Amino acid sequence: MRIVVVGKGGREHALIRSLSESPGENELFCFPGSDAICELAQAVEAEGLQDLVDWMRSNAIDLCIAGEESYLLKDDGLANLCARHGIPCWGPPKEAALLEGSKEFAKQFMERHDIPTGSALVVESAEEARQAIGENYPTVLKFDGLAAGKGVAVCSDEESVESFLEEVYGQKRFGEGSLLIEEYLEGPEVSIFAAVSGRGAVIFTPARDYKLIGEGDTGANTGGMGAVASRQLIEPALMAQIEKEIINPTIEGLADDDLGYVGFLYFGLMLTRDGPKVIEYNCRFGDPECQAVMPLVSGDLATFCRDGAKGNLRSELLSFDEGWSVGVILASAGYPASSRSGDVIEGLEAVEDARVYHAGTRLNEAGQWETNGGRVLAVVAGGEDRESAVTKAHLEANKVDFDGAQRRADIGRLHFE
Repeated sequence: MRIVVVGKGGREHALIRSLSESPGENELFCFPGSDAICELAQAVEAEGLQDLVDWMRSNAIDLCIAGEESYLLKDDGLANLCARHGIPCWGPPKEAALLEGSKEFAKQFMERHDIPTGSALVVESAEEARQAIGENYPTVLKFDGLAAGKGVAVCSDEESVESFLEEVYGQKRFGEGSLLIEEYLEGPEVSIFAAVSGRGAVIFTPARDYKLIGEGDTGANTGGMGAVASRQLIEPALMAQIEKEIINPTIEGLADDDLGYVGFLYFGLMLTRDGPKVIEYNCRFGDPECQAVMPLVSGDLATFCRDGAKGNLRSELLSFDEGWSVGVILASAGYPASSRSGDVIEGLEAVEDARVYHAGTRLNEAGQWETNGGRVLAVVAGGEDRESAVTKAHLEANKVDFDGAQRRADIGRLHFE
């Protein structure tokens, strides 16, 4: 099977590694890829999505897997272009990808299908936002469009509101778009992932990520500083409730709305006193949750995705480890406000019995790995219980270092002890 994976980060590195471990003779390609990904897959030279799809058609590609969300919404949409040319795509069409691309669209979808979520109001200016918030703190502000995981702010006071409003309307950090003023929900967060094809779904291992840069969940919001994954993360009764009240109505709603959803679907949930509620949807695997989840998945991922893209979701092709997996992110100096590149990474060769997924790295002229982005890499280790997985992940992550490296020592510990 000839497969193209679209994306370049740690999530795509994890997916491509799992695809490379699938049985059978699979030839892997990537776009745009990275130096680390290109050790497992051949880079495709293309200028934009249409050129990429033309290349796939000319090179008899059997399956396209969408990693990064931006390509699903860019131009005509990756999955839409693939469909026009008869290329199976594991990823939703542009119309369905608005579940992630527009927070307002997602809220309307949830309200229409009676899916539990927080209340929200859409505003178009900073002044409207101030009037809507009044003295109601804490409050949650969400930029309506894609923001690489950084378009959400939980604000406890006027100062934090003003800071985020300056980012959105002053600096226009995320581009043009509306803002949602959303009800503040309290409780533990959990991420659920489903592989969806029409009205069929296979639920993958749940995970929990750590968004803030500092230990103890302090400091600025990031794309994620680590994650823990396990089937044991959620009690069976609660999981049954989530399936009944959230997952099944979402999948049925997508089908009833004729959105033709295919691919991974991420449910970001808050486990409130009133029950689980949806914080957000993502139309792809989470990052860094994917890096923690994929080592727990075994079987034929390549065939699973290809057949699912064609409308035949075969759960028997995959199995899931009942243990734990912990991923620790090493981020570059200055992240998340900025990031520094060019720092040589030491100690990668010393990592044992753990996986290293590259997110922001590159090979320099001397053949050394160096930093090339904010979140640089993830060190992921597993164990039969959480304690052993946590200990192993941090032990191995300690072996890797570069100038200015940032790492949280409480990944897999905080919220459990």
